[in-house]
Amino acid sequence: MPTRHRSLGLLLAALLALGAAGPAFTQTPAPIELGSRLELMVDRHLIAEMKNVRLKAGTPRREEMSLPFDRPWEGRFAGASTVLRDGDVFRMYYRGSGYGADGAEDRLAELTCYAESRDGIHWTKPDLGLHEFRGSRANNIILPPGDKRRVSHNFMAFLDARPGVPADERYKAIGGTHEAGLIRLLSADGIRWREMAAPPLFAGYALDTLNVAMWAPAENQYVMYIRTWTEGGTPDQPKFRGLRTVSRAVSPDFVTWSTPEPMNYGDSPPEHIYTNGTQPYFRAPHLYVALPFRYVDGLAGSVTDHQKPAKTGRAALTKAEMDAWNFNLPWMRVGVSDVVLMTSRGGNRYDRTFMESFIRPGLERESWTSRGNGPAAGVVQTGPTEMSLYLQAHYMLPSYHMRRYSLRLDGFASVNAPFAGGEMLTHPLRFAGGKLVLNYSTSSVGGIRVEILGADGRPLPGFGLADCDEIIGDEIARSVSWKGSADVSRLAGQTVRLRFVLKDSDLYSLQFQP
Repeated sequence: MPTRHRSLGLLLAALLALGAAGPAFTQTPAPIELGSRLELMVDRHLIAEMKNVRLKAGTPRREEMSLPFDRPWEGRFAGASTVLRDGDVFRMYYRGSGYGADGAEDRLAELTCYAESRDGIHWTKPDLGLHEFRGSRANNIILPPGDKRRVSHNFMAFLDARPGVPADERYKAIGGTHEAGLIRLLSADGIRWREMAAPPLFAGYALDTLNVAMWAPAENQYVMYIRTWTEGGTPDQPKFRGLRTVSRAVSPDFVTWSTPEPMNYGDSPPEHIYTNGTQPYFRAPHLYVALPFRYVDGLAGSVTDHQKPAKTGRAALTKAEMDAWNFNLPWMRVGVSDVVLMTSRGGNRYDRTFMESFIRPGLERESWTSRGNGPAAGVVQTGPTEMSLYLQAHYMLPSYHMRRYSLRLDGFASVNAPFAGGEMLTHPLRFAGGKLVLNYSTSSVGGIRVEILGADGRPLPGFGLADCDEIIGDEIARSVSWKGSADVSRLAGQTVRLRFVLKDSDLYSLQFQP
């Protein structure tokens, strides 16, 4: 055996020494009907056992500034952003600020702005000519200020993928606050909007953040995730108390909606979940990925906290800077936030496998402002092997902007194996297709092998560890083969388990394909 694979060979030999009968595993009552779905390693849905491997969150890479908030109608309170992709066009929606009669920026006179891209990297602000601002229509405003219901405060748009949706309703949006409720809007092109002829939704609920809506094909219904509180923040108990959290409502037609029900976070420690950003993952729409920003209230150390010693070691703004930049809102002076990763498979539960920060505020002290680092709703593919998400950086400062972060496709998390090696076993499952395709990465000395077990837990003839051709490299899609053949079609529809033996490697996703 070549030296490069000697240690993996020793691991394989040790695992084979468990005996021809294979390990004894407890069977679950019913197999998972996997079919040909792409499954990401973001939770333990498929995983029955892990030995010396772990679920590891991905590390988004900081990329370029996508969009500076530098137009007069954008201002310090820009935000509540959404990014989506429609074919070859990327669209970004975000809040801007209007101005009062005295000429000063009025954060309550909000408007909605629009940006566009052909690659998700280079963005433009087109002069749409739709609405006048200070005597000119040369701007990118799609909803003007003046709506007392504050639809632009948290305007969120989505592309409706429901089969048979009318062409002039392909785009839908929601926006509004707890006083008036959420207004629903419709559009054919995502730029010109009209209000839906229906009463506002969920008046009396908190709503004071980026609420999100979507068509959920796996559930065959519309789903909405709204801002609520753990105590109060409802029509019956209007006073907000406790922690910021999320509730969910559903609808068959976007017209009638269920009563919002609080989301459950399992046994994870309670935290302020300020926004939720829950959306179907575009490659696996049965899986909902949420990228909320987690808020730590009252934490000294925000750069806008010039009144207290900085417990976090961040340099605070001076009083002169505060005055110059008009930080005259007490609730903006204290608190920090970062981005976390949650997932859901429908229903009223978020999986919080990863409690650590997904994107930290980082080295720039401007990123430690209160209510900063707010993610846009939406993750989009920006290259053959890449997807992107977007953050609001340097909130309320002169350098305020949107910044792009990138990940490999399916790279939210992985089953990660160390140099010493380990293994992962799936629950019983039934698949459809003719080959098993992995999204994976190994080191030069690492590798992956896959064994297919029958319902009795024994390796199936021809699909044992010794039969599997070792996988080495870094690819988005690689077929597993056994003695040179990737064909597993004769096992389709049978109850099987997959046993992965990994060394210094990451498994991001798997899928049975034709």
